[in-house]
Amino acid sequence: MTSTILIADDEPDAPALFQQQFRRETRQGLYVLDFASSGAAALTRLAQDTNREIALMIADISLPGMSGIELLTRARAARPDLPVIMVSAHDEPASVARALSLGASLFLGKPVDFPRLKQEMAAIIASGRGNGS
Repeated sequence: MTSTILIADDEPDAPALFQQQFRRETRQGLYVLDFASSGAAALTRLAQDTNREIALMIADISLPGMSGIELLTRARAARPDLPVIMVSAHDEPASVARALSLGASLFLGKPVDFPRLKQEMAAIIASGRGNGS
């Protein structure tokens, strides 16, 4: 079964980087990657995505117009079972603790350790915590 992963990151090279790192998994049909360049765009995708279920969201903590923390809070309110992995170039202990206390499944620093991210994603989705409902 294919899992849709929503990635909220405003860095211009993020889509290309994630597509490159997940090339094998997308070709195998394990994942479909969907991108949002702001927190508002990510929330819109979550609200409008009725045809396929988003299994997991990966969100940068620094987004235009809305912080990743606010996105996390609003996404978890709208879809309590949606796992969220937070990423940031500034993995300050206070930000990590806040994100985890608000329900983030994991907090990773940038540059992203893609082998670890893939392992964590697979575990979350296999456990059923990634059903998007």
